[in-house]
Amino acid sequence: MIQRFIELGEGYSDLYELLELARTNKHRLAHLLSLETVQNGRKTASFVIILHPTTTGKFQPLYVCREGIALLEDRTSQRVALFEELAKELDKNIISFEVKPSSIFPEKELYYAYLIGILRLNHLIPPLQ
Repeated sequence: MIQRFIELGEGYSDLYELLELARTNKHRLAHLLSLETVQNGRKTASFVIILHPTTTGKFQPLYVCREGIALLEDRTSQRVALFEELAKELDKNIISFEVKPSSIFPEKELYYAYLIGILRLNHLIPPLQ
């Protein structure tokens, strides 16, 4: 099985695309994640949607807006509110993890391998086959 992060970007338009991907693939939607971290003294989050693997090819996409969502103490961010509304609309819980920032990894691929390890250990994605 191939499990791959597909990075959309950090802006509002990228978040809207992530939300639309979840809605149009609600029949395949497995999980909604908020990966929280501290970067340069600022608390941020990556929002992730995990889809069930395709039948043919066994490809499992994990769409991500990486570290582009500022987390305020009172959680009043419009981006957070949009993701929470999506979870309500699709009857899913948002699973949150505190993770290391991507900036400490020399390559983005190593960061995503780290995240895949966390998701496998927590049984959110299937193990290697």
